Amino acid sequence: MTDQASSDREALRQHIINEAVVPGHVVLSSGKEAEYYIDMRRVTLSGVDAPLVGRVMLDLVKDWDFDAVGGLTMGADPVGAAMLHAAAAAGSPVDAFVVRKEAKTHGLNKRIEGPDITGRRVVVVEDTSTTGGSALTAVEAIKEAGAIVVGVIDIVDRSGGVVARAMADAGLDYRHAYDAEDLGL
Repeated sequence: MTDQASSDREALRQHIINEAVVPGHVVLSSGKEAEYYIDMRRVTLSGVDAPLVGRVMLDLVKDWDFDAVGGLTMGADPVGAAMLHAAAAAGSPVDAFVVRKEAKTHGLNKRIEGPDITGRRVVVVEDTSTTGGSALTAVEAIKEAGAIVVGVIDIVDRSGGVVARAMADAGLDYRHAYDAEDLGL
């Protein structure tokens, strides 16, 4: 890891701890209950933090061969956009795409928005995961669209290994930038 990558990774970790971790009892999208919430949109939609997100996540997969990133709306949307901008700034552009929960019932009736991913190598992105369900829903839609899923990445894996096992069971490579321990949780 370069000095810049290490610096970006530590800066993003601090921003997540200071801005995104919200203490208190919550019910997560997975239906599980927790004593804290990680509101990653406070980070991924920040003009200061989003460039860090893009660079850290690109560094996480620098050894993977892919040309598009995206995942299930809405958590994945700003992550994919941050990676798109960071890749362009680094001179190695990648496309981003959005996977809807269901196909639109009007217009072009599309489930996946953005540049066509048919036949392309893609990375599924997520902001934070507890079960991996959102990523697996996106993977299913992406495969139905004819793309090749290279792997799945999360900014924060709060699962204690559950997501990694779910991805392994699905035959998918999986990486995350931080886990609960990295954030002091």
